[in-house]
Amino acid sequence: MSRSSYTSLGEGYVSPAFEDVRQTFVENFVRRNELGGACCVYHQGEKVVDLWGGIRNKETGDPWQWDTMVIIYSATKGLAAMTLALAHSRGWLDYEERVCTYWPEFAQQGKARITVRQLLAHQAGLFALDIPVDRSVVADLDRLAGILARQTPAWEPGTRLAYHAITLGYYENELLRRVDPHHRTVGQFFQDEIASPLGLDLYIRLPESIPNSRLATMAQPGRLELVRGFPIRLTLEAMNPRSKIVRALRGSEFPHDEQRIYARNFEVPAGGAVGTARAIAYAYSVFATGGRELGLKQETLDLLAAPAVPPARGFYDECMKQEVQFSLGFMKPSRVWPFGSPSSFGSPGAGGSLGFADPRAGVGYGYVTGRMGTTVTGDPRDVALRAFYSNLATQPQVTVPAKKVS
Repeated sequence: MSRSSYTSLGEGYVSPAFEDVRQTFVENFVRRNELGGACCVYHQGEKVVDLWGGIRNKETGDPWQWDTMVIIYSATKGLAAMTLALAHSRGWLDYEERVCTYWPEFAQQGKARITVRQLLAHQAGLFALDIPVDRSVVADLDRLAGILARQTPAWEPGTRLAYHAITLGYYENELLRRVDPHHRTVGQFFQDEIASPLGLDLYIRLPESIPNSRLATMAQPGRLELVRGFPIRLTLEAMNPRSKIVRALRGSEFPHDEQRIYARNFEVPAGGAVGTARAIAYAYSVFATGGRELGLKQETLDLLAAPAVPPARGFYDECMKQEVQFSLGFMKPSRVWPFGSPSSFGSPGAGGSLGFADPRAGVGYGYVTGRMGTTVTGDPRDVALRAFYSNLATQPQVTVPAKKVS
């Protein structure tokens, strides 16, 4: 199909300096197997890209609208990290303090010396739970907290890195409940203190009030696509039910609901957020441009922008089987997973979504999709869209009024 047949897919707004992003967005449908999705970019606090298109449901063919929301999987981790960053700015939390200072029961089973920084950097050895948990346990926060506190680290904390794919959110949730004077969960705190003040269509705890008509379903890849896309070593690991990555991902199915598309009034703080690219980009834009809207302190923002601190054995991830860098709940750019400038921080999600802040360029970026991709280190659709950074290099302080794309 010709490119002209896809012109309606790039609905939304771009500023003149970012016209290439619109063209690339349309090309994603023509050349990169996009089904439906959205991309948004803020530069120096101004929205310069806001595009959406395609279909939100492969079975019905319903179109992706300007307010369509979709699950972003592990890109949720960046939102959860924002809540703890706000707690840090308010003086409730010290990243260098031991977790058990705030949560005494956590000190069991050799965890007494684990710092908040180590936990948020996936260096605590708590990437999986020895006791399987179901939805009822995850919803019972006091019961879940007891299980988390009794978990034994897989190795000496601070020595290795292993992706805490689902458990990180559980630990963050209990930590925030302990330090927040109102004892709110990550999802409730995010809604009260970040999403509502900023007017974001973005939820870690999706409410009943959101109709199914606003939600995109996630089209799954075929077996052949998976084999071609994932590294062979990770594919073999995924076939072993006792492998680290399989154990780390248990519970990743909890956010889905056969009747309601996504679970309502239920939190998976490391992988269950639902929202728009626009909301993700704006949240990160606030973090990239001083955080005044949220009362963030410069000390906190400087820590988020700083390089990641490696564990004793380096940044090799025992679950993902590759180098990856995490800091204070966010992913940091690396040789294997580049995005933005070295000061950037954000989080990708399974299937291709990504949100990040680049303080040096003053950029907040969000990309979401309704078709799950099969790459581990940057989806081709998202990577192509991020070529706009060449524009920022030549016009770092210029913002232009947005115009509608015909």
